[in-house]
Amino acid sequence: MNLGWEALGIWHQKLIFVGGKGGVGKTTTAAALAVMAAQQGCRCLVVSMDPAHSLGDIFEQSLGSREQLILPNLWGLEIDPEGEADRYLATVKQNLRGLVKPSLFEEVDRQMNLARLAPGTVEAALLERMSLLMGEGLSRYDRIIFDTAPTGHTLRLLSLPALMTAWVEGLLKGRDRATSLGRQFRQLGDGSSLLPKDAQPDQRTETIRQILSERQRRLARASRLLLDPQLTAFILVLIPEGLPILESQKALKVLQAHRIPVTALVVNRVLPEAVFGTFGETRRAQEAEHLRTIRKTFHSLRQVDVPLLERDVRGIEMLHLLRQHLI
Repeated sequence: MNLGWEALGIWHQKLIFVGGKGGVGKTTTAAALAVMAAQQGCRCLVVSMDPAHSLGDIFEQSLGSREQLILPNLWGLEIDPEGEADRYLATVKQNLRGLVKPSLFEEVDRQMNLARLAPGTVEAALLERMSLLMGEGLSRYDRIIFDTAPTGHTLRLLSLPALMTAWVEGLLKGRDRATSLGRQFRQLGDGSSLLPKDAQPDQRTETIRQILSERQRRLARASRLLLDPQLTAFILVLIPEGLPILESQKALKVLQAHRIPVTALVVNRVLPEAVFGTFGETRRAQEAEHLRTIRKTFHSLRQVDVPLLERDVRGIEMLHLLRQHLI
């Protein structure tokens, strides 16, 4: 099962995240790894979280938000961040409407419309979907490969599980204190003057607790999976140029600070020896300097060089060719 994966520091890990700066070849790398897994007999799901939606183009198939068979043993889907945010807020709105008076429905709608524009809403929605895929997918697939969004979006997303788990735990503790205080008030006579006439505090409190507890469990599990080096591996992709090196260096520091296991670096589009002439020699000399920087800066990671190919990586034939350079 693991033939070729050792070069990337991957043996039995089931969750593979592929990330890096936009335009460096994250999606083609993720697709090639998915093809390799499927050919080795693994049931594999490849998930694009990149708003660019190029995964389907690479496989020359139309992919949507539902799992779709691409090849034997290989399924794929493309998550639409904006669509996920709309569905996420629709669920929140439905839950809130079940907990407030009808007279407050208009205010709930207003708050949800404002939340749709708030920073972090899309990331929270993506985290919900990613958590579900991680939780449910591990029982159905041998490997799940995530083609992540460009670096900045991905770092915010992967830092959310621990942050939101702590936030939900705080909400639960606050809800428990409020429930305890409410019981004490109700013991002072019947407590009816302290509550809305149509309030059913115990039922509503329990509903809120169930919603928060379920989210806490889901986020806590996602956080555990992300931090488990036996289950998760993060692969950084870059090209031998200055800006991608700097961005990857920053990304590595952030990922390591959050204890997300980074196992390998794919150095993409390395100039082949067949490039001749003054232009080729100049580019190769500059690239050699960048490669020295990469070897030194990322010495703790396994590194795999992938040459610049003659044609764009599109279609199964080109993915097979790229796969051969990854093992």
